[in-house]
Amino acid sequence: MIRKENRPNPEARPVSFELDPIEHAEGSCIVSFGKTKVLCTCSVETKVPKWLQGKGDGWVTAEYSMLPRSTHTRIRRDKAMSGGRSQEISRLIGRALRSGVDMSKIPEKSFIVDCDVLQADGGTRTAAITGGFVAMARAFDFLKAQGEISENPLKYQIAALSAGYVENELLVDLDYEEDSNCQSDINLVFNSQSQLIEVQGTAESKAFTIEELTNLIKDTQVEVEKIFKLQKEAITSKA
Repeated sequence: MIRKENRPNPEARPVSFELDPIEHAEGSCIVSFGKTKVLCTCSVETKVPKWLQGKGDGWVTAEYSMLPRSTHTRIRRDKAMSGGRSQEISRLIGRALRSGVDMSKIPEKSFIVDCDVLQADGGTRTAAITGGFVAMARAFDFLKAQGEISENPLKYQIAALSAGYVENELLVDLDYEEDSNCQSDINLVFNSQSQLIEVQGTAESKAFTIEELTNLIKDTQVEVEKIFKLQKEAITSKA
């Protein structure tokens, strides 16, 4: 099938990071997956949840929402902030980012990653995870430079992409139109050691075989490896 802008299969959309768009955040970026754009900021608090107090560890959590006109029709602000979908994605982002952090190296500090969708064209959760990692990593570097933490707590990078079957064809990084018409789709979160962190998949109109699932994972991993290189450039950039 012919994809928008003649994108070949199973190639992902162009990915980019606009660094430090928010002056007051310890780390921030706007991540773009094609036309999908997510503002990711990382804020630091010198406290942790009650159940972690006194244990010498830190914490990473996330909040996700869609701005009212990020989609074709306006989303009510309260619905965008408190809906079940937003809460589920917030937890996914938090789990994904925590997997890449040694909490013992950020004692008694919480890192809150806010992911606000500016424009949605599919893949907002995977973009939020990928951009959220960059914002968090830059916040770690900022605190280390300020002498507030002694070591960088990152264990490895975290990035995510979607994939699915549309018209019986395997596509990676589905845009809105492809996602709306897919037979089956999956969201995959990887670390930079080529390990899977989380897999979220479902058959929409047609079940997929184990072989098809394996192909989805393999082709997605190839594209995620490219994103890891872009992430690394963004993390280490001084701009």
